Amino acid sequence: MKLAQLLNCLASPEVSGDAGIEIESLCYDSRKVAPGALFFALRGVKSDGTEFVEAAVKGGAVAVVADRPCACPGVTVVVVPDARVAMSLMAAAFYGTPTRGIPVVGITGTNGKTTTTYLVEGIMEQAGVPAAVLGTISYRFGATNIPAPNTTPESVDLQAILRELVDHGARGAVMEVSSHALEQHRVDGCLFDVALFSNLTRDHLDYHLDMESYFKSKLRLFTDLLAPTAEKPLRRAVVNLDDPFGPRIAEKAAAPVLTYSMAGKADISVAEAEFSVDGIRCRLNTPVGEISLASELLGRFNLYNILSAVGAGLALGYSKEAIRAGIEGHKRVPGRLERVETEERITVLVDYAHTGDALENVLSTLSELKTDRIITIFGCGGDRDKGKRPVMGEIAARYSDLAVITSDNPRTEDPQAILEDVRAGILPLGLREYGLEELAAGFHEKGFATIESRRAAIRAALLAARPGDIVLLAGKGHEDYQIVGTEKFHFDDREEAAAALKLRG
Repeated sequence: MKLAQLLNCLASPEVSGDAGIEIESLCYDSRKVAPGALFFALRGVKSDGTEFVEAAVKGGAVAVVADRPCACPGVTVVVVPDARVAMSLMAAAFYGTPTRGIPVVGITGTNGKTTTTYLVEGIMEQAGVPAAVLGTISYRFGATNIPAPNTTPESVDLQAILRELVDHGARGAVMEVSSHALEQHRVDGCLFDVALFSNLTRDHLDYHLDMESYFKSKLRLFTDLLAPTAEKPLRRAVVNLDDPFGPRIAEKAAAPVLTYSMAGKADISVAEAEFSVDGIRCRLNTPVGEISLASELLGRFNLYNILSAVGAGLALGYSKEAIRAGIEGHKRVPGRLERVETEERITVLVDYAHTGDALENVLSTLSELKTDRIITIFGCGGDRDKGKRPVMGEIAARYSDLAVITSDNPRTEDPQAILEDVRAGILPLGLREYGLEELAAGFHEKGFATIESRRAAIRAALLAARPGDIVLLAGKGHEDYQIVGTEKFHFDDREEAAAALKLRG
């Protein structure tokens, strides 16, 4: 594609050199440049892309896009106000705007995004629209399954992935849209039909610094990226009114809004709901009449995910039957209250809950469903928001009969320092602290333990469990690795739980 064609999507680029050159590929990493590439010199937190222009040109780049002039003899230079915005729009153009002509649902919020993508996928399939899904677990459609290093990939990668999935037969797309992606304009080249807001609780404050900044990054999806256009004039927002930030998003959204609530008046509300260890049965009031359905998902927080998915189905104009069948046909989300099979009467669940709010949602749900004790194994990631660590410790200890603090992904932090941060939230509760050897004999008094090795923590907790207990492994969910230092090792909570259960035998 000619560079001049790609520049048509930009408002006022300043071009120095030949705009008629052929662009063979797009690249933002100078180490991956190929001959004929267009290189985007991005400003990063730790580096400046203009420092790598020379390396990119040596690698074969024929043009550079930057947010300020840079010396590049022999190549075309395009200066733009924001290189990230330009990259997102130009990537969409380069790959033929794969989101044009198909329904696209973007889901943002702190918790619930992954489960909701699976539910919306089911609804779209029942409506005859096979959909690609891009999110925390993977980027997939049919037999094509691409590992997901980020919830929302960088714009060049995102558009390439969407192009591949659409070429493989996807006729719709459901995407988790992270706050980082919105802040960094990764999805600016996507044409959304529906945007969903689930909730906003403390997370990623190591990046956003405060909740208001975090909120404003999420808001972009409903303002900047949802305004009706000639290509997509019937865009819709779906918003959770029970979240304190929901009404603010509903007020500022650039498209008509469908609201949902379990607590008050909304477009989609709950007439009746029943929760058990077998799932959820409910009757919902909607603008198109009552919808009754049953789901194998557990707990109130998953009913919120169902309400959000119902809103997406209605916003896309799908039938009540497609919505019901799509939700009821959905059986499992990897790492979201995923059961580990056991021959004993012990319920073992693996969940991705890694924020205070998510952990409290899961544990409050399990408290309503339990018949005996709750044992929780959890940790907090290193090099991330330290403020949530004592909060999560207090929540786990308050709801659990035994809370076992252990390593999550310590990364480059001292694991013991992370454990102490979490432990600080538990100590004021005055609970008994068990040692590893004590747990081998079981426990009879509400308390907690600190075990750095996640494998040892899982084994100790499951050996201490008795029939009737619920054991929750929280924090890592679908992840099949652990990051210690800068190295990634294979580690899967589901596999470790299964191995620990065999030791009981």
